[in-house]
Amino acid sequence: MAPAAALPGDPPGGRRAALVWGIGVGVYFVAVIFRTSLGVAGLDAADRFDVNASALSTFSILQLLVYAGMQIPVGLMVDRLGTKKVLTLGVVLFTAGQLGFALSPSYGTALASRALLGCGDAMTFISVLRLGSRWFPARRGPLIGQVAALFGMAGNLVSTIFIARALHDLGWTTTFVGSSLAGAVVLVLLLLFLRDHPEGHEPAPVRHAGAAYVRRQIAESWREPGTRLGMWVHFTTQFPAMVFLLLWGMPFLVEAQGHSRGVAGELLTLVVLSNMVVGLVYGQVIARHHAARLPLALGTVGATALLWAAAIAYPAPHTPMWLLITLCVVLGACGPASMIGFDFSRPANPPERQGTASGITNMGGFVASMTTLLAVGVLLDATGDNYRIAFSSVFFLEALGVAQILRLRARAAHRERDHLVASRVEAVHVPA
Repeated sequence: MAPAAALPGDPPGGRRAALVWGIGVGVYFVAVIFRTSLGVAGLDAADRFDVNASALSTFSILQLLVYAGMQIPVGLMVDRLGTKKVLTLGVVLFTAGQLGFALSPSYGTALASRALLGCGDAMTFISVLRLGSRWFPARRGPLIGQVAALFGMAGNLVSTIFIARALHDLGWTTTFVGSSLAGAVVLVLLLLFLRDHPEGHEPAPVRHAGAAYVRRQIAESWREPGTRLGMWVHFTTQFPAMVFLLLWGMPFLVEAQGHSRGVAGELLTLVVLSNMVVGLVYGQVIARHHAARLPLALGTVGATALLWAAAIAYPAPHTPMWLLITLCVVLGACGPASMIGFDFSRPANPPERQGTASGITNMGGFVASMTTLLAVGVLLDATGDNYRIAFSSVFFLEALGVAQILRLRARAAHRERDHLVASRVEAVHVPA
């Protein structure tokens, strides 16, 4: 497939663009470390704050609630204020949240710290994508998204390896205070070197459009079947791995399966490594075969459900290691499959609605994750820590999501064909 030609007015890219964008990616990398650090500290948090499973799940639920709720507002902030200001605010907030979590004397203050962290974290990914579009030619857009996601997974890897080990060796306060220093480092780099755009490529001023414009943007995006299909694909594919990595994987592997924290950390690491590999594969397959989007998404959901059921229903006190390893490898495909949701919402909306449509899509998986995190915590408390029953809640949301995907797929495909035909007509039209 030949590379797309450069468009008039495209940014030049090059080494300076890579360095500036790399600072933004570094901010996202640190944000993901902070976001996922609770996943390996769940048992320590339960002991430190003397809380049950439901209260423990509230940490992650509140963090994700703030993250999901901020997606569309952050897109509007980036358009009005620019990437540098939004990223700076994000770094200050998530660093303060991580430091506050380290020093919190009570459950309430720790909960407030995680909410602050979620607010800052929500400002990073959309900003980094926008930064890439300002510094690199449009044809590099898909690669920019893939590389940003890879660095996010690398941040998750740091949590599962180094944060887990530091908690064991150094303790709670030292680990979280020490990790918060990474936020201070990227803040300095951001303030000194990051620029919103190259010289000569300043964006046109954005007119303040008011609340009516925002409501219209959201309504018009939602009316597109492709936007809703993208949201449900994201909803259905992302949350099993998110729930496993963000909070309940470590307690499940240690308390229900009887493994040491070291072994559990290695299995969580396998999920992240699988995610990084599968992400590259899915990206290349979809770039070459656009029709593979839905089969890949539904295939991932089916494989996840099958392995999840096999692991929790295995007819023995403990699930064998080979099955847990297979489950972790399959869970690694959930994140890349969730990115397919954006491949449905993107062609369904014009450029001026891309941020809004992406925000709607991105909320899908986080809403599902919040719901499942709460359900697992409540069911664990109600059943005396029966993980088989608690983890079965995953299947209800997967069934809901698959039903919605199947309901919307034909309408979305029809509308996408219409948009494609219209864009081709516009491309060959010559004004008189």
